[in-house]
Amino acid sequence: MDGPEHSIQIQERLIGDLRQVIENAEELLKNTDQYHSSLYQHARAKLAQALHAATEELARFEDAQLARMMAATDSACQRHNDVGGEARLLRAFR
Repeated sequence: MDGPEHSIQIQERLIGDLRQVIENAEELLKNTDQYHSSLYQHARAKLAQALHAATEELARFEDAQLARMMAATDSACQRHNDVGGEARLLRAFR
């Protein structure tokens, strides 16, 4: 069975993939702005809507990832009785 470390790696890869898709979609929208037919405009509107939803979802993923990292840091600090930032840094480099 896959452990939490494997799950985190998969989530990080998915976040990276989603970022890449968003960048590609933004580039496509930018490069098709000169086409004015209704077919292109309809497709661009649908893509812009999907891009907006993907961007919001990415922000939620990144916020959740940051919250997990902060919780893991707090947990490690409590386990090791780290009172200040200096103790945390010194432990990180051991």
